[in-house]
Amino acid sequence: MNVEIITKEDLKQFKCEMLTEIKQFIKPGEQSQSKQWLKSAEVRKLLNISPGTLQNLRINGTLRYTKIGGMMYYKLEDITKLLEGGQQ
Repeated sequence: MNVEIITKEDLKQFKCEMLTEIKQFIKPGEQSQSKQWLKSAEVRKLLNISPGTLQNLRINGTLRYTKIGGMMYYKLEDITKLLEGGQQ
């Protein structure tokens, strides 16, 4: 059985790589033309998380949302801040 230890530096490097990939996906130059609000399914796909994880992010206040009718919408700006570790 192989045991690998993950250090804080490994996690920081992973974070930087993930942010780079997401920024390429969003392309900041086109951000103003792209959607400002995302639906739950789009957020889950972007962050690669399950519906339960997204619900936990809403419940504990980590990710703000707006509910219109039965649909929940999330600001792209808030998702970007969350990924960068900034305060909302």
